[in-house]
Amino acid sequence: MGTTKSHEFGVQENKLASYAKAMGHPARIAILKYLAKQNSCVCGDIVEELPLSQSTVSQHLKELKDAGLIKGEIDGVRVCYCIDEKEWRKAKKSLNSLFEMFDGIGKKCC
Repeated sequence: MGTTKSHEFGVQENKLASYAKAMGHPARIAILKYLAKQNSCVCGDIVEELPLSQSTVSQHLKELKDAGLIKGEIDGVRVCYCIDEKEWRKAKKSLNSLFEMFDGIGKKCC
C-alpha cells in the first residue's frame, strides 16, 4: 500500500479532507442527520435508526468522533453522542469556502 503525502499539504486542506472522509459514507451522513435533528445527546437510539449492527454503527461513530464532528460522553455503560457545535461550525465554514471558490459564471471547461 502506498504512503500518503498529506503532510505536504496545509492544516486547512488536511482538516477539510478529514471532514470529507468522515462524511464519505452514507451511514455516517444518516448518523449526522439524525443527531442534527435531536435536542439532546443520543445513546442507543442510533442503532435502532439504521439498518446496521451495533458494532458497525460504533465504527462509524468513531470515525465521526475522530474527525471532531460529534462528541460522546460516557454515562455509566452507555456513550451518549451529539453534534460538536464548535467543530460543526468550522466544518461548515471550510466546506462553504471550498464550494464558494468556484462561481461557475462565465467559465468554460474543455
